[in-house]
Amino acid sequence: MFDNLTDRLGSVFKKLKGQGKLTEKNIEDGLREVRMALLEADVHYRVAKQFVADVRQRALGREVMGSLTPGQQVVKIVHDELAALMGDQNEFVNVSGTKPASVMLVGLQGSGKTTTAGKLAILLRKKGHKPFLVPADVYRPAAIDQLKKLAGQLDVPVFASTQDMDPVRICQQARVSAQQQGCDLLLLDTAGRLHVDENLMGELSRIRDAVQPSDILLVADAMTGQDAVNIAKAFDDALNIGGVILTKMDGDARGGAAISIRSVTGKPIKFVGMGEKLTDLEAFHPDRMASRILGMGDVMSIIERAQSVMDEEKAADLEKKLKKNQFTLEDFKDQMLQIRKMGSLADLMGMIPGMGKIKQMKNLQVDEKELVRIEAVINSMTMQERRQHTIINGSRRKRIAKGSGTSVQDVNRLLKNYTQILQVFKKINKGGMRGFGRGMLPF
Repeated sequence: MFDNLTDRLGSVFKKLKGQGKLTEKNIEDGLREVRMALLEADVHYRVAKQFVADVRQRALGREVMGSLTPGQQVVKIVHDELAALMGDQNEFVNVSGTKPASVMLVGLQGSGKTTTAGKLAILLRKKGHKPFLVPADVYRPAAIDQLKKLAGQLDVPVFASTQDMDPVRICQQARVSAQQQGCDLLLLDTAGRLHVDENLMGELSRIRDAVQPSDILLVADAMTGQDAVNIAKAFDDALNIGGVILTKMDGDARGGAAISIRSVTGKPIKFVGMGEKLTDLEAFHPDRMASRILGMGDVMSIIERAQSVMDEEKAADLEKKLKKNQFTLEDFKDQMLQIRKMGSLADLMGMIPGMGKIKQMKNLQVDEKELVRIEAVINSMTMQERRQHTIINGSRRKRIAKGSGTSVQDVNRLLKNYTQILQVFKKINKGGMRGFGRGMLPF
């Protein structure tokens, strides 16, 4: 999403670092380009203006001018100010008060409220909560059925709403039902419209007054850019929202909404939707997002994703195998499956510090199907072949290729990559396992 902004800011900082000694003039020139880059990224013009003013005040002070590395100091200032602009730190869902607590999901039609309700249920369940889904959109065809189907997939209880029911009554009755089922948190999927109107806000206000939710979260489509900021302000003025969930952050929008919303509304972005899978909802960390925007990567998010998908027993078992050089093709396949659970390869690569600065990686198209091919090839091998790859001769390679629907070249490429990884492990073992992430491959 932030590729263009990252590239623009990167070129500005490269010029500043190349200056050696910074002057008021070249700082002003650089900040002028920063402001243009922010405006092109669809950042609100008032936000961009104030941001540049804040950076200028710090950049022209002794903090930079007296530094031995002034160019680096400017980058740090921009990073810190970006993080502050987006909220300083992550803010989670507010579930305080009488149990079961209620969280209202509001927003325009098409913003992704219903799917987000399912995603949020998964995330909250991991935090130890017992969520209860409430379909309160009686207007959009199949909205109730969609949430009920999601609840079935997730094995999360759901209220038995029907389209002839009043939305306020649905939410009130759902609270009683949730209490009876031992749930501590209601997720209210409310109706949306194609635009902000009095009828929509009136109904949402009645639901709010009836259930007194602990949090009201606006679900906004990041692809709408500056409109998402205006929508957030309208909903906040009417309902006093507690925060925002930005969906479709994995798309090719310019990203201005993520940077502007906190400054314009005073309300934090709490979560971002990073894909279509029900697990693709992440807590929003302003400092990490600032690092991504500036091309510094996001190592903490990679670690958290790895921890969320990696089984501790498997990790310990894998570590023992690595130390003994007993890493088989079966283990290789298991690691591929773990990596696939962590999200798209393109997204993961974008989190690796410095990856965006490597010229060859700029326009690299990551083939997500490659992992599927690897799995198919290994599945076509016998157990003996997976454990002893050296026995795989020409005739076996033909059989494996035929069985997996791939080519002999695909089989050869997999075996070559696998043997190269074994060599890496041998080198690591000679130097000890220090610095090696437990349970994950050093790809």
